[in-house]
Amino acid sequence: MAEKIYDFCGWATRNNVRCADGLTIMRDAFKHNDGQTVPIVWNHSHNDPDNVLGHGRLENREEGVYIYGKFNDTERGQLARNLVQHGDIEALSIYANHLKKNSGFVMHGDIREVSLVLAGANPGAYIEEVIRHGDDDSGECAVIYTGEELELSHTDTLDGGELRKSNNTGEKAKNDWEDKKMAEENKKQEEEETVGDVWETLTEKQKTAVYAVIAQAIKDNGVADGTDTADSDEKEDKKVKHNIFESDRKDDQNWLSHSDEENILNIAKSNSVGSLQDAISIYAENNDHLAHGFDSIEELFPDYKDVRPGAPEMITRDQGWVNAVMQGCDKSPISRIRTRFADLRQDNLRGRGYVKGKKKADTGNIKLLKRTTDPQTIYCKDALKRDDIVDITDFDVVQYQYNTMKQILNEEIATAIMIGDGRAEGDEAKIEETHIRSIWNDDDLYTIHADIDIAAAKKELQGTNTSANFGDNYIQAEAVISASLHAREQYKGSGNLDFYCTPHLLNVMLLARDLNGRRIYDSKADLAAALNVSNIYTVEQFEDRHRTDKGNNIKELLGLFVNLSDYCIGATKGGQITRFNQFDIDFNQEKYLIETRISGALTRAYSAIALEKLVGGTPSIDNDL
Repeated sequence: MAEKIYDFCGWATRNNVRCADGLTIMRDAFKHNDGQTVPIVWNHSHNDPDNVLGHGRLENREEGVYIYGKFNDTERGQLARNLVQHGDIEALSIYANHLKKNSGFVMHGDIREVSLVLAGANPGAYIEEVIRHGDDDSGECAVIYTGEELELSHTDTLDGGELRKSNNTGEKAKNDWEDKKMAEENKKQEEEETVGDVWETLTEKQKTAVYAVIAQAIKDNGVADGTDTADSDEKEDKKVKHNIFESDRKDDQNWLSHSDEENILNIAKSNSVGSLQDAISIYAENNDHLAHGFDSIEELFPDYKDVRPGAPEMITRDQGWVNAVMQGCDKSPISRIRTRFADLRQDNLRGRGYVKGKKKADTGNIKLLKRTTDPQTIYCKDALKRDDIVDITDFDVVQYQYNTMKQILNEEIATAIMIGDGRAEGDEAKIEETHIRSIWNDDDLYTIHADIDIAAAKKELQGTNTSANFGDNYIQAEAVISASLHAREQYKGSGNLDFYCTPHLLNVMLLARDLNGRRIYDSKADLAAALNVSNIYTVEQFEDRHRTDKGNNIKELLGLFVNLSDYCIGATKGGQITRFNQFDIDFNQEKYLIETRISGALTRAYSAIALEKLVGGTPSIDNDL
């Protein structure tokens, strides 16, 4: 790719720099990729061709791998080009596989794509130069560095050292740099069968014989350990008095016969039991000769195995709306934000007619409205004992802990933006409304608070036909639509609105039927069209949320209409989400901290609508109306 036609260039990855996940890329690890052209995608999203933003040519250098990137002519490609030119996106990250490593050093690999990302793991990866086409011949250049350590796509590592994305995809690759003897021993261990595997190969008759052998061995061991006080010759005689495989054992009651086996199997096959272990326990309780024959029968069963090996699955609330909030809000490099408005709605601000010879009067003073918002630090802190980190080998527990903390932090920020964190005033952990101003609790100048009137909706629907019996879902759906559309008359925000509501409210509206039993809205798309919104997001955190307004009325939140581009999140350099870790020698543990220092507020008047339902309190007259 000729240098004159690229859109940007920079380091895809740097050599000899330790990444956040502990890996260090060595010199010439990707030497064979020199001169190759790879796709440029957004955030390693490989499941949609629309995420391909362009392509880049790789150049292997002494310091690392350099890339000359060219965006394509698609809508997303041009959007990415604008984001890079304006400095909104500052980080690069590579996706590589077929990696070979030695003690945390990446020696070889194949770069499959380079991504534009919000943050990366290799602190040396950045976009160094941006070319704006159409400028003079020299070209306007800008050096853009990331504010946070950049992150390679290899935040998770497979057995064998191959890099992969966080969704656990990727191919396994053997670690050719391990010691040959160690590799052979590991392979031998993998090929060895467990006791459980061998046990499953036995027939039922063979298992019966094993039961008998174990029962006799337990008894014989008891004799050998001193339960028989005779001399050693007598003990030896007792040990050879019989063959443990003899079927005629009338003198010993602690043994398992063929009829016992059949009875146990019949019990296990019954619908009320269904487990061989439970069947043996039930049979032993009702048969004295087995009551003490198998005191620890569970030892014969194989170990438990994970259905899905690796890191435990997370049980979380729906995170789709969280991503929409974090990505949809306007970002500002200034954390102390201010909004100012000139209110021209006063009655005295009018033009006047002139009468010849009369003195002209002043129009009147314009009322100025101003609001400032300061930042607050929001954090998550945790620790892991080093012994646990070393002992947990089936997945990267440190990265798992970091991902968990980051998800919790993002959800907390998104919740504070939409409805506040819900903590009581005076709580030390509270995210103050003066720093992160929630849309729901914001002043009426910024958020329009609209109530639904179910009784009025029912009266409007049935009209004079008072015998008409409309379903509750239909009445509530019409009440919501009516209230939201009437509130839109006051809306002065920008662009199209999105609707964030409780899952229950969405289901109520989708289940609305007319008098003939037909669904009113066949899909979310039909409902979105009726509400005049672009998207509908369900938010579990909205469930059972109440506030008390200025008139001491208790209002229940149903949903929020907002275009989040009217909400500004401010953070100065260094205030963005940052990760810290420290080792505590005294307690032999790693401490982890992830934090950000931001401010947030709506920046346009009447730019959001809060849909509510009156549930209690004493209604009062609003003097402002």
